[in-house]
Amino acid sequence: MGFGHRIYKNGDPRSDIIKGYSKKLSETKYGNTLLYKVSERIEEIMLKEKKMFPNLDFFSASAYHQCGIPVNFFTPLFVISRTSGWAAHIIEQRSDNKLIRPKSNYIGPSPIKFIDIKERNKPKF
Repeated sequence: MGFGHRIYKNGDPRSDIIKGYSKKLSETKYGNTLLYKVSERIEEIMLKEKKMFPNLDFFSASAYHQCGIPVNFFTPLFVISRTSGWAAHIIEQRSDNKLIRPKSNYIGPSPIKFIDIKERNKPKF
């Protein structure tokens, strides 16, 4: 988790951006420079020993921590930030019946017809 990427084999360009923000946040009044330095050292070791680059999620964790976000919110943030992209893949996949990511075949419910709010049945009280 946090290292390697299916597409960015030689480093995730997004990682450098979030790494920069993690560093800036660590240097603020309530930041934790030690956490950033440990993250940076882990990055060095993983590259040297495993030839793996950090992906976006690795430095996101230290940036979230620097922002005071509780650890148990990290996964929900991960999911929320990707939901629109996942939905776009499903819509694309259904539009031409071509899998965008062959290992990620959507098997959920079929689309339902959208009914404008003005046309919906109103509850009777």
